[in-house]
Amino acid sequence: MRSQKNFYFALTAAIIGFMVAIQFRTVSEPVVRDTRDTWELREDLMAEKEIQSQLLLEIRSNEEKLTKYKNERQQSKAMVLKDTLSELKSEAGLTKVSGPGVILTLYPIGEELGADVPVSYVSPSLLKRLLNELNLNGAIHAAVDGQRVINTTVIRDINKETKINGRSLKRFPLEIRVIAASAQDAEKLYNRMQASQVIEDFFIDNLQVSIKKPQTDIEIPAYEDTVRIRFMEPVETAKGGG
Repeated sequence: MRSQKNFYFALTAAIIGFMVAIQFRTVSEPVVRDTRDTWELREDLMAEKEIQSQLLLEIRSNEEKLTKYKNERQQSKAMVLKDTLSELKSEAGLTKVSGPGVILTLYPIGEELGADVPVSYVSPSLLKRLLNELNLNGAIHAAVDGQRVINTTVIRDINKETKINGRSLKRFPLEIRVIAASAQDAEKLYNRMQASQVIEDFFIDNLQVSIKKPQTDIEIPAYEDTVRIRFMEPVETAKGGG
């Protein structure tokens, strides 16, 4: 019993001593007070407001830049679509084009010989061979008698008349205009066609082909008719733009 009382007494004394030590430390450390006067407080407040104002200006400037970038991005997309559409129209033959190339002229042999040699017509198959030969040797655009040749162009015989895009080819001399990618390609095209076998085959139709030297600026008209697309449908996009 006595030992238990001694234990409680020691515990109580330790608690009282701890509390006295804390109070003594609190008294010995005075509270630090703000000794700044009113003007100093106002100056500090103005400095903080100036910093806040600068931060707001920077935020506004960044927001304006983001808006500008978004607008430029949208405009650039529109420009890309516009340029792509123009490029596709040009490749499809729906626009007038000009560039370096050569001009081939088909005329009756009788005109050169001074004789009356009958001319039947230009063979559709022979004309197709000529155009294929031109394409193989560097031609990228072509027109026959003012009719633009595109991927869907039809050259066929109707009632003993050769027609291209539905127009008859019965006027002589018959001019074929061809454009190459560059002046060098036009020169190569001219040299290769000079030695082409298909040129000599036109004698079968009593025709001769004359090839003028390459020119720097040959103009070819656009395709006049409506391009009809068959067996093609737009793809349905999935939900969410996928």
